Amino acid sequence: MKHFIEELEQAAIGRLLFDEPLSNHTTWKIGGPADILLIPEGKEQLVSAIRLLHKHGIPWTSLGRGSNMLVSDKGVRGVVIKPKDGLDYARFDGDVVYAGAAYSFIKLSVMAGKEGLTGLEFAGGIPGTVGGAVYMNAGAHGSDVSRIFRSAEIVLETGELVRYEGKDMNFSYRHSILQEKKGFVLEAAFELSPGDRKLITESMAAHKERRLRTQPLQLPCAGSVFRNPPNDHSARLIEAAGLKGFRVGGAEVSELHSNFIINTGQATAEDVLTLMSHIQGVIREQFGISLVPEVLVVGER
Repeated sequence: MKHFIEELEQAAIGRLLFDEPLSNHTTWKIGGPADILLIPEGKEQLVSAIRLLHKHGIPWTSLGRGSNMLVSDKGVRGVVIKPKDGLDYARFDGDVVYAGAAYSFIKLSVMAGKEGLTGLEFAGGIPGTVGGAVYMNAGAHGSDVSRIFRSAEIVLETGELVRYEGKDMNFSYRHSILQEKKGFVLEAAFELSPGDRKLITESMAAHKERRLRTQPLQLPCAGSVFRNPPNDHSARLIEAAGLKGFRVGGAEVSELHSNFIINTGQATAEDVLTLMSHIQGVIREQFGISLVPEVLVVGER
């Protein structure tokens, strides 16, 4: 590892932080240290880093804004890659918008509305990055990334650069090929449609008002914890089971939205995992339904 670190430093492929607490980089404010947190400035540095990691057989994990992710208390071994300014951009070309991996998905939806383009209104409440949204096929309000996805430039774990179109992505509910074939989204292109700015603005405002009213966004959380089962909603099942307010350590089922788990102050990853397991057990026992986590659990257990 020492020789690898020396080569990594000599390659000048971004800022390196050692034993960096990932609780500082996740919306849950939970997570142990990364052996190395690498912050590349742009595409070239990121691609060079992944090629170097592949050469040395060093495992890596991608990190955007840290939403929809639970990092274990022991942290993450190897390298965690968190892209910065060089991949934090968006540009419009007619009805198509091109956005870097680090760009805010919420900000992208707002910009599209200002351009008079419809199709991204659903993204107004998804607090992640473009890269994370593509990885998870993020969605809300009856739509998701797959509906507007045109293509993405991706660096595979071997360091090979590829361009995937919609047919290559194996999109399904909260799923893409990147959950099977490891890679890092560098840039994604979304195909939108001309729309009425006033109607787009009104739709997004209504989504925002509902979100502020029904989600505990003022507290550390990670969005929806469980995927919705077919023809039902996890929040409805959890509430029906009487689990609102149920608590394990510092982790608590939100009173405002029962598919959110909040960090009340000193929650650990184990608190959250124990609470998630308890919820799954109760729902299985009461309704015969197995809830599947939507949050990604990463790190050493």
